Amino acid sequence: MKPGPVDNLKRPPRLVARFVAISWRDLALSFGPILLIAAAAIWVAVRLIQPAPPSTLTISAGPEGSTFWSAAQKYKAILARNRITLNVLASEGSLQNLKRLADPNSKVDVGFVQDGVAPGPASDGLMSLGSVAYVPLAIFYHGPSVTRLSEFKGQRLAVGAEGSGTRELALALLKANGIVPDGATRLLPLSGDDAANALVSGKVDAAFLAGDSAQPAVMGKLYRTPNVQFYDFTQADAYTRRFPYLTQLVMPMGAFDLGKNLPSAPIHMVAPTAELVARDSLHPALSDLLIEAAREVHGKANILQRAGEFPAPLAHDFPISDDAARYYKSGKSFLYRILPFWLASLADRLLVVVVPLIVLLIPALRLVPSLYAWRVKSRIYRWYGALIAIERSALTDHSAAERASLLDRLDAIEESVNGLKMPLAYADQFYVLREHIGFVRARLTQGREAAAGTAGEGDDPSGEQPNRQPDDGPPESADGLRTRSA
Repeated sequence: MKPGPVDNLKRPPRLVARFVAISWRDLALSFGPILLIAAAAIWVAVRLIQPAPPSTLTISAGPEGSTFWSAAQKYKAILARNRITLNVLASEGSLQNLKRLADPNSKVDVGFVQDGVAPGPASDGLMSLGSVAYVPLAIFYHGPSVTRLSEFKGQRLAVGAEGSGTRELALALLKANGIVPDGATRLLPLSGDDAANALVSGKVDAAFLAGDSAQPAVMGKLYRTPNVQFYDFTQADAYTRRFPYLTQLVMPMGAFDLGKNLPSAPIHMVAPTAELVARDSLHPALSDLLIEAAREVHGKANILQRAGEFPAPLAHDFPISDDAARYYKSGKSFLYRILPFWLASLADRLLVVVVPLIVLLIPALRLVPSLYAWRVKSRIYRWYGALIAIERSALTDHSAAERASLLDRLDAIEESVNGLKMPLAYADQFYVLREHIGFVRARLTQGREAAAGTAGEGDDPSGEQPNRQPDDGPPESADGLRTRSA
């Protein structure tokens, strides 16, 4: 026999709600997206993180025995303290150093380059770690005093070996004075001791000495040589403004001999600076080590510079690298100041991953409990919409079949609710929903009983007519009720 509406009201639920300590599914769905975002952040950080600094570097220095060759050997000893091997390559000078740096197949990482030798704009992919020293230009000559370089026209001039920074600087200054190689003026590729000896022996009329050849001891010896004069750049201001990479220097009185006051008057000189040039792929940690080494090697005072003047972030032919600018501004980072180099390098790379992860996870973990609660409560709240719709329908007049359909819908809702898997912490809200379901069922039941009562008053279920008194007459018609009323 098919159950009727009354039977539906008495049917017990077929499912019983399951309560658990925690809903792992909801927790996974709440925490899962955060884990995915964190994993993506780690992946991006790992892709962007700087690799560990290499343990080997190669520097292109200068001729063996030169000032920059000796400086590179000192760099090598300093970097060895931090387990970095520096390979030192000899070269002809700044031009060859620059060519090696510009050639990716040369495997040279860093080199000394004199300002003014770069042909045109700075080569792409190269950056400066700072200027490390002056390269003073000293000109010695025979004969009467000379006040302008243009007076050397038509003479024999030792301007430095091919490929040297001395030759490039000498040619630039002579060209500015209208002197170019021709039949009248001979430019000889002599440098260093060869140029000095040629000057003393009379084989050349003037010698352009720079770098190693212009050391105080060499200049003092030539200054004392009979019939040899030290050229005074009286136009030094004009040269430094026309050639921005030049700096005006002054050889002070008594620099060669205080007792004899040699020289007896200040001598003006011009000097480019030598830059420590590296490829832009140089690891930031190695950039710091190289600048530290340069500070230890080039930071001492001498006749033409003060203590601590070099290295300096002076940009001439090459832009100062971002890492070098940061070092000159604030020094080494905190980790490299307190930890050994290898350990600081490891910690620095780990922080790139850990810090963004912490910044992401702290607010995300605060969000997880709220998201978890929302997911659990949403399984309860989503039934209220259907429950409200049934309750509103119960307030209107329905036939027995329509009311039975509403009861069936309510039974389906209750069975679904009883089939939920709920954490114990939310049991109170679960039972509140059950109470509301019972409330709506009661409204439907009251409506059903009211409808049944109305039907009982109008019709006798046995089919008999209601009893009348014997003395009652025949039932009055509507016209009779109206007549009596009248």
